Amino acid sequence: MEAKLAFSKDSPPISIICAAKFVGLPLTIDPSLAAGSAPTLRFASGESLQGVNPILLYIASSSSISCFSGKNDIEFGHVVEWLEYAPTFLSGSEFENACSFVDGFLASRTFLVGHGLTIADIAVWSNLAGIGQRWESLRKSKKYQNLVRWFNSIDSEYKDTLNEVVAAYVGKRGIGKSPAPSLKEKVHDSKDPSAPEVDLPGAKVGKVCVRFAPEPSGYLHIGHAKAGLLNKYFAERYQGRLIVRFDDTNPSKESNEFVENVLKDIETLGIKYDVVTYTSDYFPKLMEMAESLIKQGKAYVDDTPKEEMRKERMDGIESRCRNNTVEENLSLWKEMVNGTERGMQCCVRGKLDMQDPNKSLRDPVYYRCNIDPHHRVGSKYKVYPTYDFACPFVDALEGVTHALRSSEYHDRNAQYYRILQDMGLRRVEIYEFSRLNMVYTLLSKRKLLWFVQNKKVEDWTDPRFPTVQGIVRRGLKIEALIQFILQQGASKNLNLMEWDKLWTINKKIIDPVCARHTAVLKDQRVIFTLTNGPEKPFVRILPRHKKFEGAGKKATTFANRIWLDYADAATISKGVEVTLMDWGNAIIKEIKVESGVITELVGELHLEGSVKTTKLKITWLADIEELVPLSLVEFDYLISRKKLEEEDDFLENLNPCTRRENPALGDANMRNLKRGEIIQLERKGYYRCDAPFIRSSKPVVLFAIPDGRQQASLN
Repeated sequence: MEAKLAFSKDSPPISIICAAKFVGLPLTIDPSLAAGSAPTLRFASGESLQGVNPILLYIASSSSISCFSGKNDIEFGHVVEWLEYAPTFLSGSEFENACSFVDGFLASRTFLVGHGLTIADIAVWSNLAGIGQRWESLRKSKKYQNLVRWFNSIDSEYKDTLNEVVAAYVGKRGIGKSPAPSLKEKVHDSKDPSAPEVDLPGAKVGKVCVRFAPEPSGYLHIGHAKAGLLNKYFAERYQGRLIVRFDDTNPSKESNEFVENVLKDIETLGIKYDVVTYTSDYFPKLMEMAESLIKQGKAYVDDTPKEEMRKERMDGIESRCRNNTVEENLSLWKEMVNGTERGMQCCVRGKLDMQDPNKSLRDPVYYRCNIDPHHRVGSKYKVYPTYDFACPFVDALEGVTHALRSSEYHDRNAQYYRILQDMGLRRVEIYEFSRLNMVYTLLSKRKLLWFVQNKKVEDWTDPRFPTVQGIVRRGLKIEALIQFILQQGASKNLNLMEWDKLWTINKKIIDPVCARHTAVLKDQRVIFTLTNGPEKPFVRILPRHKKFEGAGKKATTFANRIWLDYADAATISKGVEVTLMDWGNAIIKEIKVESGVITELVGELHLEGSVKTTKLKITWLADIEELVPLSLVEFDYLISRKKLEEEDDFLENLNPCTRRENPALGDANMRNLKRGEIIQLERKGYYRCDAPFIRSSKPVVLFAIPDGRQQASLN
């Protein structure tokens, strides 16, 4: 079927044009749309498709080429992911990261998906070709050999077809700027051949509604981030709605502070939602439903003591209150609503099945008393619904079609459906994903609160905490967190994840762009006197990053007296030639020692010497008054065991030392660092500025950022 492809002339959709050419779909080109407009494919029938990926999928599905959109549903899911990822190459700041990622992915693969060419290969290939000269230069280098091999293979096989399009639309500067998702658009790691299908059961485009429902009893942590991002992904994938709902049913633990910071964390994660709601918005309707179930004989009021009730549920023994009359139950319910002494002894339970092997169906608690004031509604209510009761009710009322829940709730799924059934409400599909567990990490908000209350950490934003704000303060870029989480995808496999993997992703993001600076440890330094050094100090303007102009410039002072780290001085022998980084070579003429301690090195510059022949490349700082005082802060895990089992007491596994500060001196340019700025201290590692320069008596505080390599314990 012939169609017209309309787009902006400034950003021709080369992947669509290449794909159409490849499958033999005739197109009439219409480059008349306004700048920034999404490409549109219009058919003679009056119908149309809008957006790069919908059009690519249409081309693939209408093609006669076998398995062009994947040979099964799982491969189709991977194809969709690669289509969403392909525009990353057109984003200048992400280009190198994207090349590195795909190069690694193709190390043992011939095609991006499965064992044959798909629309994913065409989309990624054409966007790479669309880069123009920058990509052509990389093709000639040996930097990304797997990526170049794959590109050249397609180029050779289909040269005439694809290069005709490239020649028509791509100049030396590429096809221009194109809106591109970053790595965060990947759902899960396609490198895993067993990666699961990520379709929602029964989902229809435009009719999906999901919800992210955190309890406002703490800040969001990395586990919540996974739930939030998966909801975001499915809402976007199916062009549906995303509700952020605060599950505020326990006034004893909740506060406005937590609400505000959860919303802040959601914004940080880039989660766009349609509306914010609260379970407390539905308190009147929830109470009406509870009373209705009591009247129908589907719920009853129980005053059995808590421990006895727990034992009865475990043993499948019915409560003596289970056969109370409706009138007795309503009378006790009124006592509960009024918060009387008698009412405080009671709770409302669902009358389900006390003999069911699934213990969650053994008459769960629906309502309990609590006289603590609620952060939104004050002391209006004395009774509050449990999560198990409120969640299915509000899901159904708000139009949620798919409730994403971590697999730890698996045994409660039957309870969720049974409660909906007893309420007479429509079915909401549950979709499970695995809980994100990290080594040496506690994710229980109750346990995290203990650290805050007992002053073991500063607050919920402490860089040792797994909260979103904590790990960002540690130096994690949010792009790395999103990429890491979405690589796990909606898998139901339980995994204990290593932090090293997350920090490795982070390093790949920060290293190409973060500025380089120099520091020496204040209490472990040695003066190096250069006998032929400059009589007066002089300054050169050098790049803060040799390969990234955007990092700016720095002023480096050169002098005849310079500071070295003692650890470097201790490795140097008399007569050895070393390289002073950003300066040149120097020869050690004398090493002064007192009581076995090196006090001074004496040497002379040998700038004509070759830096290629020296073994030691040493960082240094001129001995000047303008050096900036620093505090280099290292962190360790809060607990000492890799994984705590349910029966383990975390208090018996606390790490005795989790923070260490080292005083240092930094180059004068560091007085201009801003809070949150990430830098690399040459030969020391990556750091995030937590407290910038104020005055010389107060050090700049730099937090060490892990780089994915095994860190030595502070103990």
